[in-house]
Amino acid sequence: MLIRFGFVMVSMAALAFAQDGVNPALRPPKGAQVAIVVFEDLQCPRCRQDAPLVRQAAATYKIPVVRHDFPLPMHNWSFDAAVIAHYFDSHSKQLGNEFRDYIFEHQLEIFPTTLRQFAQKFASDHNIDLPFVVDPQGKFAAEVNAEREVGKTLNLQHTPTIYVVSSKSHGKPFVEVTDDTQLYQAIEAVKAE
Repeated sequence: MLIRFGFVMVSMAALAFAQDGVNPALRPPKGAQVAIVVFEDLQCPRCRQDAPLVRQAAATYKIPVVRHDFPLPMHNWSFDAAVIAHYFDSHSKQLGNEFRDYIFEHQLEIFPTTLRQFAQKFASDHNIDLPFVVDPQGKFAAEVNAEREVGKTLNLQHTPTIYVVSSKSHGKPFVEVTDDTQLYQAIEAVKAE
């Protein structure tokens, strides 16, 4: 939502950021008190390892997971996989996340030359057509780049980067989980604040 102030258009997210100093990416989705926010690279082995833990923690605490694609330049197919994930997001966010999990499941079998085959199988299994050119106007690539830019504003240094975030305006509104064995404790601490 944009609000006009004189000659300047300001998004509601930018206003919230200006008011409380918290990047809007580190807030839970509307209606949620607590959430997990994760920046991940679909070719990152650690992301593959942590994805089931994040899913399980979200299910245990009944909190949402907000996933952002943050493909790293050293990985040779992760950007393309993120673009395809955004294609599936355009059908439904759940489908896009299922694709991300499918890619993690098969990560060790995927190469730049086989990514399309895996995406095609996923699409077929879900009765969806995968166009020959997935992103002809560059819309999905722009979305991936925008998510990567958000990560850069947070000074991300690695993937996965996992945060437990809160809608509260006092205390610490987010905590970065640097040790995945501490994810449950971080959720408990943020919920208790």
